Amino acid sequence: MIIFPAIDIKDGNCVRLVKGDFGTASKVAEDYMETARSFEEKGAEWIHMVDLDGAKAGRPVNTKIYEDVCHNTGLKVEVGGGIRNMETIREYLDMGISRVILGSAALKAPKLVEDAIDLFGPEKIVVGIDSMDRMVATEGWLEASDVNYIDLALKMNGIGIKYFIFTDISRDGTLTGVNVEQLADLADALKDKAYIVASGGVKTMDDIVACKEMGLYGAICGKSIYSGTLDLAEAVEYAKEGE
Repeated sequence: MIIFPAIDIKDGNCVRLVKGDFGTASKVAEDYMETARSFEEKGAEWIHMVDLDGAKAGRPVNTKIYEDVCHNTGLKVEVGGGIRNMETIREYLDMGISRVILGSAALKAPKLVEDAIDLFGPEKIVVGIDSMDRMVATEGWLEASDVNYIDLALKMNGIGIKYFIFTDISRDGTLTGVNVEQLADLADALKDKAYIVASGGVKTMDDIVACKEMGLYGAICGKSIYSGTLDLAEAVEYAKEGE
């Protein structure tokens, strides 16, 4: 299993939100590069980065930051937030980003997702499914829909998506634990046809253990690392056991 330490960027700063509410943004680190390098020093191989400004604006805003981390650390970078067209996908991948996360586009522009898979392959494209009460939310979590999160996952898997990030918005940034029930339901629906990354609520090693026992591909850890409730080095070591 892979541990994805997270850096969310808003106004050029490393921040965390509570339940996706932009009004709750709090600065969690002084320097994104120092933070990324600290993740690498603790054994992380990947980093999960979100352009919060981009998610709200519907276009990339903090691109240079992700390029900087990509080129000046040994981490593999996955980026999401405000990615709505093929030009942006290509720009990120051309600069060396390992995976691009499509969120709102999965619901609103499924043809874009399909075309991206055809052009760049399933290893480069991740669909982020953000759920509130099992229903998909879009546009930086500002818009609700009437689409069930599992229905969207099955549709995306049907057009070739292999990698999914599932976020329970109600738990994101709350340190209340991952939503085991909804993650298990998603894993059961997709069976062995996809790789699932848990996001939202990770607090302690108990959450990492739960994710690994469910056979998930990975877990995203943000506030738990910054607040000290989770030791990143310990989580990475445990996740790698048995590989």
